[in-house]
Amino acid sequence: MKTEDEMLKKMADYCTRTERCISDVRKKIRYSELPPEAEERIISRLVHEKFIDEERFAKSFVNDMLRFNHWGRVKIAYELKFRNIRPQIYGKALEAIDENEYQTILSTLLNSKLRTTKGRPNEVFQKLLRFASTKGFETSLIIKTLKGILKNVDYEQFT
Repeated sequence: MKTEDEMLKKMADYCTRTERCISDVRKKIRYSELPPEAEERIISRLVHEKFIDEERFAKSFVNDMLRFNHWGRVKIAYELKFRNIRPQIYGKALEAIDENEYQTILSTLLNSKLRTTKGRPNEVFQKLLRFASTKGFETSLIIKTLKGILKNVDYEQFT
């Protein structure tokens, strides 16, 4: 079993490698079997010394999930909520998403998936809609984007 000071140093190191939120750090500390008071003291100190900053974490998380995982706002918000980030914090981070970049990511995803999707026109539309929905994009935006992509498509290639 680690002492409180050892765990503090370990968690400070853990937080310096990449952005972390309080719930991530709390999970790690719980495995050390320290008492809840020690856990709170460690987290309080990490927050006070800016090792943990949930606004910074939310911005970084939104940026990474959008650019690298190609997740939409819905999935990103769900994941941040799951990590106990307050809605005011993740709301600001989501609002900072550049609309043109967001639309480009969705269009690129749909065009890529279109090349490997088979079926009649309605089936292709539904498959692409489901695909983008699972990535966390908003249904209205998906439909609007799909209408633009599919209007000049030769569906003979999909059968």
